[in-house]
Amino acid sequence: QVQLVESGGGLVQAGGSLRLSCAASRIIVSINTIHWYRQAPGKQRELVAAITSGGSTNYADSVKGRFTISRDNSKNTVYLQMNSLKPEDTAVYYCYAPQATLKGLIWGQGTQVTVSS
Repeated sequence: QVQLVESGGGLVQAGGSLRLSCAASRIIVSINTIHWYRQAPGKQRELVAAITSGGSTNYADSVKGRFTISRDNSKNTVYLQMNSLKPEDTAVYYCYAPQATLKGLIWGQGTQVTVSS
């Protein structure tokens, strides 16, 4: 099956930064809205950022001003730059394109982000 591949997670101290990458096919990245989600232990998965094919972006209130989503179509990759990280940002982060579900896209394994105090 086809899935997006997340990478770039790790362990950082509060206030630090990470850049997550989401690799996919050219067509998935270029024509779909790509979302970043996160899921903390014992919590539901939540949407944190999205970018449309035209480059418009949206963010959850909890990450506005700290996270930036971007796309590089030439590299078939979507990024999530995370700055000023807080312990509450700790979660597994996933990227996904809901519109591609009917084309067979499935959820990937995600990448773990852990922010220590």
